[in-house]
Amino acid sequence: MPLVISDETLREAGLTEGDALVEFACRLFDADKMTLWSAAKLAGLSRVAFEQALRERQIAVHRPQPSDLADDLSALDRLGV
Repeated sequence: MPLVISDETLREAGLTEGDALVEFACRLFDADKMTLWSAAKLAGLSRVAFEQALRERQIAVHRPQPSDLADDLSALDRLGV
C-alpha cells in the first residue's frame, strides 16, 4: 500500500522525498518496528549509510539487552576475570 505525502507537506517539513524516507525508516527502527536491514532498505541506504543516519539522529544502533550483560558476566567469570 503506497503512502502519499504531499509535496507541500514535504516542503513544510524541509524534506525531500529521500530525506522523508530516511527519517521514517530511522523512526521505525528506533521504535523497534523494523530491523536494521529492513529499515536501511526502506530508506534506500546501505547498512553503513543507514547506521550513519541513525548516529546523526542520536539513535542507538546496538541495543544490548539485560540478558547480554548476564552472558558477558558469565563469560568473564568462566575466564576468571
